[in-house]
Amino acid sequence: MKQFVVMLMVIATVFTSCNTDKSKIKTENQEVLKSEPKTDALTKHLKPFNPELPTIGLLMYNGVLQSEVIATSDVFAKPTEDGIQLFNVVSIAETENPITTEEGMHFVPDFTFNNCPKLTALFVPSAYDMYTQEHNENIVDFIKEKNKETKYTVSNCAGAQLLGKSGIADGHKIVTWIGGGEQLQKDYPNLKVQDDSIVAFVEDGKFSSSNGNLASYISALNLLEKMTSLEHRKFVESYLYLDRLQNWKE
Repeated sequence: MKQFVVMLMVIATVFTSCNTDKSKIKTENQEVLKSEPKTDALTKHLKPFNPELPTIGLLMYNGVLQSEVIATSDVFAKPTEDGIQLFNVVSIAETENPITTEEGMHFVPDFTFNNCPKLTALFVPSAYDMYTQEHNENIVDFIKEKNKETKYTVSNCAGAQLLGKSGIADGHKIVTWIGGGEQLQKDYPNLKVQDDSIVAFVEDGKFSSSNGNLASYISALNLLEKMTSLEHRKFVESYLYLDRLQNWKE
């Protein structure tokens, strides 16, 4: 009988020990999993804001033509051939609420007018109906204030109307969307409006402008070359396959 009791005690001890070891291993494995950094497709491609780099600001508002926002980000977000980040590219809107583009997509701004970092360049896009933006004092005042610190201010398409409204480009050459130049000159006679039927892009001092839509790539690439080099511009053009678009044949 004693031998039987001893045997039961040994079995119980072994069983308890095994369970304890398994529990310990499970706990250790959980700790290892917790300590491993989690990565996903989003965090892998996020570009950190580096205050040492020039910052390119993309103004946004409801009804904006998304191609004019995407074109600039397309160009300036590309790294060097060695994978080095050259710019911070940030989007800015009046509030932190998502904006809805003319095409129906929803973009969440990185910053608002109140917490926008110092900008090296500000890109001002357009909408099909600019009345709301031209009569929004907050947008116009933001453009005025940022122009005091930017080295470059760029408008695409009817974004030229906001530069006209703000008065910051008075006395400078500017171009707008194809067909909009005559009205722009009437509304803002201090601008030197160029013939949009033959001019796709114009630069005058710190200000440059384009017809907008896909021509927004012209204004972005031109400024990219000024801020980097012709070699980097060519690299970005090849990165974007722009040569394929130029040589496209049916």
